[in-house]
Amino acid sequence: MSESEIPSLISLCLDAVKSDLVRGDDLLPIIQELPPNLLDLLVLRLPPFALQKLHREMPYDDQEDEFSDECIGNGRKRGRSARSRKFDKAWREFYKSRWPVLGSRIETDDWQQIYWETHLQKCLDEVAELASLPSFDGCLGDVKISDSLLKLIGCEGDMATSTPGYSTLYHHFLHFGYLARTLRLQNVFCGEEICHLLKSSKLQSLEVRWIRSKDHINGVCKLLNQNSETLTSLEFIHCTLSSASITEICTSLSPRSLQAHGIKHFSISTTRFLEANPSSVHIELVSFLSSGRSLYCLKLSDNHHGQKFAEVVFSTLLNASSSLSVLDLSENNISGWLSELCGRSQRNRRTPLEVGKSLQSLRVLNLRGNNLNKDDADDLRYALVHMPKLEVLDMSDNPIEDDGIRNLIPLFMEASEKGTPLVDLMLENCELSCHGVTQLMKTLSSLSRPLKSLSIAGNDLGSQVAAALGELLRTPIQVLDAEGIGLGSSGFRVLQEELTTEIELVEINLSENRGGIETANFLSKIISMAPKLVKVNAAYNLMPAESLTAICSAIKNAKGTLRHLDLSGNIWDYQPVYDSMLADIQCNEGFVLILPSLTPDLPYDADP
Repeated sequence: MSESEIPSLISLCLDAVKSDLVRGDDLLPIIQELPPNLLDLLVLRLPPFALQKLHREMPYDDQEDEFSDECIGNGRKRGRSARSRKFDKAWREFYKSRWPVLGSRIETDDWQQIYWETHLQKCLDEVAELASLPSFDGCLGDVKISDSLLKLIGCEGDMATSTPGYSTLYHHFLHFGYLARTLRLQNVFCGEEICHLLKSSKLQSLEVRWIRSKDHINGVCKLLNQNSETLTSLEFIHCTLSSASITEICTSLSPRSLQAHGIKHFSISTTRFLEANPSSVHIELVSFLSSGRSLYCLKLSDNHHGQKFAEVVFSTLLNASSSLSVLDLSENNISGWLSELCGRSQRNRRTPLEVGKSLQSLRVLNLRGNNLNKDDADDLRYALVHMPKLEVLDMSDNPIEDDGIRNLIPLFMEASEKGTPLVDLMLENCELSCHGVTQLMKTLSSLSRPLKSLSIAGNDLGSQVAAALGELLRTPIQVLDAEGIGLGSSGFRVLQEELTTEIELVEINLSENRGGIETANFLSKIISMAPKLVKVNAAYNLMPAESLTAICSAIKNAKGTLRHLDLSGNIWDYQPVYDSMLADIQCNEGFVLILPSLTPDLPYDADP
């Protein structure tokens, strides 16, 4: 062993302390008295299991901390002393090393909480797989956590044997459960035992999947009751619910009174309602929605709801007192849902809707895949008047046709004139033609406050729409999805001619338009004329192999911010010259280029 490899006395002592701390708590009083520099070194060496022990027992400096040390146990915010920041840094490093993808997306000031919450979710998912087997018979809390998960927290092998209380699901929640705020539960956990497992948790967000039986409902409702004061987000996915179930759920959320509840995000999706006549379900949902003073997001998607259901929900929201911002009724079958509310007199004039309350604050309306037609679009025009803050409208996958979009155009113009324009408009697969979309885009291009995002994908528009599309690109639009609209080579040539000045585009999807070499020519031009362009999808456009030469040259010469280019689905044969071209653009840090299968190593990723 070389001199540089010989551990120092301090290092040996710290390793011994770490080992003893994992196996027991006897050293905790002594560790608390260590000088700050030694304590800092120890914190950096401890695995999560031992660090949690130390973190819970460490006193905090009253002069620097915002709250006393007892706050740690009940989940309230800790102070931000120098010592606290040391611990937080250690938890952040643990989290990002174990879940690097998730860690890059999370913004939090409590990495300890999010670390153990995510770890507990992994434990729940692991136990759920075992408990779902027909041969399983026992208590969920007695199931042992796998060695692979125990190893990740530093509690495996001899350590796990000497600390057996930490190896079961029950003891995991006993020691770490108070840090759980957001959890996802499979139906096997929706029984009597769940409340015991989560007795120390103060849940804020709960996702429940696959509940079917009365026992499942009882377990969920008891858990909701147990967390009714802290829960703000509740989601049911792939469930089977009856009117009685809805009644129990609503009652559990506000056990003292149904006059108000604290839920902000409520979602039921891909769920079956047992009653053939949903009127009994309406009563409970109406009560729930009416008492939702804090309700911010409501999602009732893909539940086979019909016209009457949507009508009741909408009319209830018109009179509710919440500040609803997001309403998602997508993937149902609600054609005609507004006809009665809008009303028609003998002269075909609509009776104005009652001025809404909740809908006055609505910003996102998702009506995707609801079998809406041109008459529904006409009715929606009058309903949208009562949503003055609407920014996002998704009408995709509805056969509204050209007449439907023409019915909505006056509303877009009026909203822009009032200074409350739409920001995102989605019209994918709406059976629109070139004439209707051209009229729409000419209108959008003339607005004083144009759109930021538009999707017209999946409509058979043809090359004649290219001129209007080019005109739209010269507005401050940032995102455009024109996948599969039939531009062809001639359409891409027109688009090139329309690009005469720099544009604001950030993201564009022109895939599946069969543009051939003209697609590559257009890409070369737009890359140079859109300095803010970040993402381009030009897959499946029948581009020949020589397209790569022009595209790589444009990327190399551009001074923009392009980070992602998808050219997959174009059948190219490998050429040795491609290696040098790809090497030239590889120097663009963070750039991802997805190519056809030129070599076994592709798709090619230039991100180092």
